[in-house]
Amino acid sequence: MKNISILGSTGSIGTSTLEVIEQHPDKFKVVALAAGKNIALLARQIEKFQPLIVSVATQQLAQQLKNKLTKNKTKIVYGEHGLIEIATCPEADMIVCAIVGSAGLLSAYHAIKTAKQIALANKETLVMAGSLIMDELKKRNVQLIPIDSEHNAVFQILKRKNRSEIKQVILTASGGPFLNLPKEEMSFVTVEQALNHPNWNMGRKISIDSATLMNKGLEIIEAYWLFNLEIEQISTIVHPQSIVHSLVELIDGSLIAHMGITDMKIPIQYALSYPERLPSPSRYIDLPELAHLEFLPPDLKRFPCLGLCIQALRQGKSMPAVLNASNEVAVENFLQGKISFDKIPIIIKETMQKHTPIDFKSIEEIQHIDRWARSQSDKIAKKLFERRN
Repeated sequence: MKNISILGSTGSIGTSTLEVIEQHPDKFKVVALAAGKNIALLARQIEKFQPLIVSVATQQLAQQLKNKLTKNKTKIVYGEHGLIEIATCPEADMIVCAIVGSAGLLSAYHAIKTAKQIALANKETLVMAGSLIMDELKKRNVQLIPIDSEHNAVFQILKRKNRSEIKQVILTASGGPFLNLPKEEMSFVTVEQALNHPNWNMGRKISIDSATLMNKGLEIIEAYWLFNLEIEQISTIVHPQSIVHSLVELIDGSLIAHMGITDMKIPIQYALSYPERLPSPSRYIDLPELAHLEFLPPDLKRFPCLGLCIQALRQGKSMPAVLNASNEVAVENFLQGKISFDKIPIIIKETMQKHTPIDFKSIEEIQHIDRWARSQSDKIAKKLFERRN
């Protein structure tokens, strides 16, 4: 029996993780849950899984949750300290880090410091603070298993490979809902259209990132840290069917592909059960259905966010953190209808141009850089909004 603590239990990855746990009650037990503001869903999760402790965003929400759970003995905490308490729950054997965006950095960092097994779905943790996180993992001898389908696939392929045999890792991208949309029509994209991903059911922020291909760029940065690769050893290719999740090319020209249906519960289950592999309730691939698989080069002119990610990775130091913060601000402005879709990369590019990369030695320094980038991006977004109106 493996005891699980979940950071971000009411989000897309969190709810899928709980579905996996429910399928294998003899293998996994929930001991701690952290959510934000969705206390209605969290209350149902508490009733079903009976965790020892849960955390919510504010003291007011904590009181509302207590009022809903008058007969339940689960400890309720809140705020940043509450989140860290879930991340460092002593009863947990594995911490699932599934809070979206930069909001998940601090809790993931504290989870690693517990020296427990980590299942990471929050790519921003490595994008923002890759060197710090990898140093901490090595220092604590912590095993980190990626949940992202692409990185989970690479993790599985590389598990038994000598690194000297690896020529490159190829991450696949679906291309999102605007794969074939002309560049001149990007300014007319609606929020509803951008959220309508053709293959995956994801949260709002990740769905927009997939539509701009920013998500794939962030995954390139994540892969750089996860697998200790050179930048030139990581590439991406557009694969609209999302059946091949990643490929590894070997020095003799061989290609090893990892294939599976588009269901996040498969990589989540693998991460939870590792090194064991369990039967899945998900449907299996029917090979005759795969009559046509496409692989296309990404178009950096129509999807400049991907190129900005590669630029940030090459510049290194604090630049990926600036890229990430600016993207989060730009995406939120688009979701609120303040800017058009095509302005997302413009905000990011202008913010990056205002920043000179610097070294950092602490999470606090990264948080300071994050705040600076958000402030700059807010100013740029405000100017664009004023011009639009």
